[in-house]
Amino acid sequence: MSAFPGQPRLLRGGIVLVDIDTAQVQRVVTLQYNPDTLTRTLQVQGATGDTPDHLEALRLKGPPIETIKLDAELDATDQLEFPDQNPNAVTYGLHPQLAALETVVYPTAQQTLETYQQAQAGAMEVLPLAAPLQLFVWSARRVLPVRITDFSVTEEQFSTQLNPTRAKVSLSMRVLNVNDIGFDNKGGSLFMIHMQQKEQLAKLAAGALATLGLRGLP
Repeated sequence: MSAFPGQPRLLRGGIVLVDIDTAQVQRVVTLQYNPDTLTRTLQVQGATGDTPDHLEALRLKGPPIETIKLDAELDATDQLEFPDQNPNAVTYGLHPQLAALETVVYPTAQQTLETYQQAQAGAMEVLPLAAPLQLFVWSARRVLPVRITDFSVTEEQFSTQLNPTRAKVSLSMRVLNVNDIGFDNKGGSLFMIHMQQKEQLAKLAAGALATLGLRGLP
């Protein structure tokens, strides 16, 4: 039993892999510790055209391109203090946790082998390997379809068997919007929910001209 039974349950961030069409969950990867900071960048998608238009500066051709960056820490030190209770940590260190994150950006070994066999059989065209949809989950209010675009691992401490016991994973992700994946799938549906939630939240923070020192526009 927790020493503080009244304290709120700590939610974890993570990545969920799902089938884009059926929405069936294939795998859940939970971050061991929530990052202290999360950086988001929005690149505005303004309309452009060859025909001059005095309203061109006000047009938007779609949602902004949003990127998310975070650093996630992994640490097996506490588990190694109780080796009988954590045999995997003793044997493998952080290899399982790192593998869970890294294989998100790998095709499966079976897919890779099948692609090779098709090429060896003389297939005229070998299609790129299909991957599950990646969802970045940061609370129930932020479930975003993403593509991991950059992934780096810094292993900072090792056991006597040279298993990593402390590491930092840096992730860069691009949010996939309906221009990227369309409307008629789970990813498009989740992005539209995300947009609608933003609009609802924006209404809660609506201001007034008076707070800006104006009674009306000049």
